[in-house]
Amino acid sequence: MIEYKGKKVVIIGLGLTGLSCVKFFLKKGVIPRVIDTRLCPPQLKQLPKNVEFHLGEFNTDWLFQADLIITSPGIDLSCQELQQALNKGIEILGDIELFCRELTVPIIAITGSNGKSTVTVLIKEMAKAAGYQVGVGGNIGFPVLDLLNEPIKQLYILEVSSFQLEVTNSLRANVATILNVSENHLNRYPLGINQYRNVKMRIYQNALIYVINKDDPSIIPENSNNQNSISFGINKGDYHLVNNKDEIYIKNIYYDQNFNIENIKITGQHNYINILAALALAGAIGLPYNSSLETLCSFKGLKHRFQLITEHKGIKWINDSKSTNIKSTEAALFSLNSSLKFKGTIWLLLGGDGKNADFSSLRRYVINKNIRFFCFGKDGKKIASMNPEISTYTKTMQQAVMQIASLVKTNDTVLLSPACASLDQFDNFEHRGNIFIKLVKKIINE
Repeated sequence: MIEYKGKKVVIIGLGLTGLSCVKFFLKKGVIPRVIDTRLCPPQLKQLPKNVEFHLGEFNTDWLFQADLIITSPGIDLSCQELQQALNKGIEILGDIELFCRELTVPIIAITGSNGKSTVTVLIKEMAKAAGYQVGVGGNIGFPVLDLLNEPIKQLYILEVSSFQLEVTNSLRANVATILNVSENHLNRYPLGINQYRNVKMRIYQNALIYVINKDDPSIIPENSNNQNSISFGINKGDYHLVNNKDEIYIKNIYYDQNFNIENIKITGQHNYINILAALALAGAIGLPYNSSLETLCSFKGLKHRFQLITEHKGIKWINDSKSTNIKSTEAALFSLNSSLKFKGTIWLLLGGDGKNADFSSLRRYVINKNIRFFCFGKDGKKIASMNPEISTYTKTMQQAVMQIASLVKTNDTVLLSPACASLDQFDNFEHRGNIFIKLVKKIINE
């Protein structure tokens, strides 16, 4: 553990992560200062009264006097003030780094553009079923530093974002994985997907075992080999899928028996890949395979992830609000085509903050397919202009849902899979998904 007493600490950002950092340093005998460029940060009322704060802009005097700066994930390190601090030799860290400095307990670290939370929760349930005392935190919504307030666990599972990896140096995961990398957060990574991918690759630094995605060679570490890695993939890898007489099975090369995916409650190829990744992680830490398969059979998936809200009058309403990038929306559309075998029209709700993404890849889904786009929010007009013949723009998601409700017919599917961040009109993707669920329930009860 590192001694922080006597250090001048500045914490930037007063959300859940920032508040957890404040509490961490107070327990270490350090009273930090807090900066938030917002005028009304969400956790201001919970800030202890002996902690100074500065709102609405950066306080450069505080920054440049600091020995240590702690940034929340939403803070862009490329901003001028933080670059000046770095040039002065001031250390800038994040909460994952602080957490890792405190622990000697095994860690599973998970990152990726899509599927992180599903895989994190799955491996947690598998470990618990095998008798482990497990702590879970990070990007999944529970600040990791708050885990230090609980009794020490036997295993920690961390969902880690690229933003968190930017300010993490001491992560030495027993098992680490990058599930996938697709175009995302390009407003934060101006050099493009390669810059974003390189940040993700930091999760493998000092890891003992790599769990690698065989379907994407660009995210496989150069030093990976049969001794330090376990792999998964659709058709290749230690854990993969096999098709036998039109039935799909999970194949584990270390285990003779194949497992029919008909036994699993969640559907869609993207979820099958998440399952393969979770099984590979479970295998990497030595969990019993049969126990992990039993966990799969009872797992119902996570809310806001390709969640079937209801099927009413032959119309399916699906909440996939967690799809905050294009690749995730493409996965949802692929799953509709391959799993639900719909016959009607897909009414796709798109919109929000597109983070400078290129939506042109969605064009291939309109060729010879009965699909309509309803686009809303900050980038709604931009998305709608891509396919104006099949697109409708509304200012809000609520307006789009009400219009769709008057048009849908039996065998149609309404899919909220926005391909965008939610913060232009909602608190977060959960808020967006919950509003959608309420609207759907109101429609079917009228």
